[in-house]
Amino acid sequence: MSDSETPAHGDAEQRGDLSLTSSAFGNGERIPDQYGRDGRDVNPPLSIGGVPDGAASLALVVDDPDARAPAGKVWVHWLVWNLDPSREQIPENWNAADATEGTNDFGEVGYGGPAPPDREHTYRFKCYALDETLGLTRGATKDELGAAMAGSVLAQTQLTGTFAP
Repeated sequence: MSDSETPAHGDAEQRGDLSLTSSAFGNGERIPDQYGRDGRDVNPPLSIGGVPDGAASLALVVDDPDARAPAGKVWVHWLVWNLDPSREQIPENWNAADATEGTNDFGEVGYGGPAPPDREHTYRFKCYALDETLGLTRGATKDELGAAMAGSVLAQTQLTGTFAP
């Protein structure tokens, strides 16, 4: 399976009624500085809606496709899976004790805020409703998460925000 065939890679084009919003920024708007790496470096609050019947878990992938030029790859900022499908809110600075987090490209498990080195970048907050819980252990990578999600996505959605140095 190539990287482009796994759900965690690329845009999460709208599928189903799943929605992801933030009270901190609107779709396509600037992410406030406090959520950046040089700010408080905490996740923004997120609201989830429209989870389909039959969903066993939710997954989040936050990445920066504009990092390809300076970093040589799409930069991973946050990976979370096995969220309860009844969860409607992820609060700011969330402790993901009731879910599982993966390793971001800062080499840390958990959220790592925007930190573009060169210009304004667009960040993708992607949410997936899955028909199973995933057997991945804490610290898994985006590639491992994408492979585990393949064939299990019931619905998906994407929220984007921008951030500049």
